[in-house]
Amino acid sequence: MKRIGMGLVGPGFVGAHHIDAVRRLGFVDVVAIAASTETSARRKADALGIPKAYGGYEALVADPDIHVVHNTTPNYLHAPVILAAVAHGKHVVSDKPLAMSAAEARQLWDAAESAGVVHAVTFNYRGNPLVQQAREMIAGGELGRVHFVSGAYLQDWLLQDTDFSWRLEPEKGGRTSAVGDIGSHWCDLVQHVVGQRIVEVLADFTTVIDTRLKPATSTEAFAGAVDTAREPFTVRSEDLASVLVRFDGGAKGSVSVGQVCAGHKNDLWFEVNGRKASVRWLQERQNELWIGRRDAANAALPKDPSLLSPVARAYAHLPGGHQEAWADAFCNVMRDIYSVIRQRTGNAQADRGARPALATFEDGYHSACIVDAILASHTRGGVWTKVG
Repeated sequence: MKRIGMGLVGPGFVGAHHIDAVRRLGFVDVVAIAASTETSARRKADALGIPKAYGGYEALVADPDIHVVHNTTPNYLHAPVILAAVAHGKHVVSDKPLAMSAAEARQLWDAAESAGVVHAVTFNYRGNPLVQQAREMIAGGELGRVHFVSGAYLQDWLLQDTDFSWRLEPEKGGRTSAVGDIGSHWCDLVQHVVGQRIVEVLADFTTVIDTRLKPATSTEAFAGAVDTAREPFTVRSEDLASVLVRFDGGAKGSVSVGQVCAGHKNDLWFEVNGRKASVRWLQERQNELWIGRRDAANAALPKDPSLLSPVARAYAHLPGGHQEAWADAFCNVMRDIYSVIRQRTGNAQADRGARPALATFEDGYHSACIVDAILASHTRGGVWTKVG
């Protein structure tokens, strides 16, 4: 089996998980990382056992030993890194959101398609076996016609005024904060599970903490407050949002998104209600799928390969009773992506039916359209807005 060389730009919190996931595949070599300076890149490379370190993405994407570029930089760097990578004929795996706007996301999708490279976005919750089980149940008609989809994605890592992230700076993270960061995950996930696209939204944003104390030095996500000099920072984006949604298949729904909700660490959940049954999945209890019925007992389906559909079973790697978690789902997504890369189809769409956890730049573009519509809805005073 020919080995694949991988290079990563932006070795922060999530970058380390990209590296761990591809190493678990067994046929990928992590060749290099690039950071803002060669010194910081070398420090990270030594810590992670990576041979090459670059002080900029330009040298990494030009490295002939690298076949796939992973982009885990702040949002404002996604476009230049991806465009440079595809110009060198590299396959690209981007963290979400794909871009700062739908227009920019479309540019990246078009560029990757024109270059004939495999392109993917890490909407990693698709990789959970019980997410795939819920998707198979809905597609198979077990829930009947779906009429309502609800859920939330709540965190508390920005609850204090001393909590800060580049995601709060519009020039780095974009015009929306919580919705673009974690709301994009929920929207992609429910569309993937239900098999319907969100086509209209009505949004209400809140900025709970309008002035934060920005540290003089940057910190990684979830790192907490640091003891350093600080200056007041006026927040112009939301840290809490409520959104109503309409789907193209007739279903309606609602989602709450917030990063200032005490006690909620990574509380992503969805519930889908159909005419025959309902399903509910909670990320923080991800080894169980709740199934609700009117005329029979409700049930909790455990993550047990012997009980799952054939498609979902492929995403479960341990026997029943052996818990699988966030990193395992993330690795499942990488396995789907790299299976397509290994086959050298040059077209990520070609194998999507067999690898449902794969999200392409097309999915990243549609996600960006939803985020833009949510922002537009709020800006216009909370009115129904079509997704472009």
